[in-house]
Amino acid sequence: MIVSGLHVYPIKGCGGCSVASSAVDLTGLRDDRMMMLVDDEGVFLSQRKVPQMAALRPSLADSSLVIGGESFPVVADGPRVPVVVHTWHGFGVDQGAAAAAYFSDALGMPVRLARTPPDLRRETTGETTGLVGYADGNALLMLSLSSLNGLNERILERGGEPVPMNRFRPNVVVSGWAEPHTEDRVRRAAIGDVELAYAKDCVRCAVPMVDQETGIKAGPEPIRSLAAYRRTVDGGVTFGMKAQVVRTGTIAVGDKIDVLEWRS
Repeated sequence: MIVSGLHVYPIKGCGGCSVASSAVDLTGLRDDRMMMLVDDEGVFLSQRKVPQMAALRPSLADSSLVIGGESFPVVADGPRVPVVVHTWHGFGVDQGAAAAAYFSDALGMPVRLARTPPDLRRETTGETTGLVGYADGNALLMLSLSSLNGLNERILERGGEPVPMNRFRPNVVVSGWAEPHTEDRVRRAAIGDVELAYAKDCVRCAVPMVDQETGIKAGPEPIRSLAAYRRTVDGGVTFGMKAQVVRTGTIAVGDKIDVLEWRS
């Protein structure tokens, strides 16, 4: 079992970047979802309501946010603005008028760009708890190629089109497990000098129905097929494993994954 892909999403809800390696902090891959776009009331934006965010592909370089030929300096600390992620209320560092104008124009609605303040300590829930930036609830998401292949077989049987991995916006993609959903049974794993621990199964929303290249909601797949065999007793549909970081370090594509503890 090896890491076959690593993906960082500098702005929550926007397109991601594939990286060859990444430092791993207690909050997940370095710079992952440490920024987010918020509305006039400070509530985060996501592809649930603004699917076109998927087509925005920011990256970070030399302490600047780069997108669409524009570059905006990252403000590490400064004026704080109240922000909301689901039920969590906190603060963010406003990234200035120029960045706000760019993203407002790109999305056709007034938005501000906020970054996690350096003193943020947002705690998570789950079997293993820890810290997180602006991600929905946990430090990172792990998915295996075997799980995607198994899902796509079911989609094809229903006459649908297979979907790519980016529909699920994982951080760590695993190859080498023969059985789909093996990641669900992992309770502790070592990757390089990093150790991860299981937090919870990932309950999916409507975002996997958004084409991540175009920002257009396609549907009903893959949620329709997932719902046929991955529905929980509470009615949710799961795909992927959310984890917390219990030992920091560095992860690289090609790293071996050693499972230290399986679900009993």
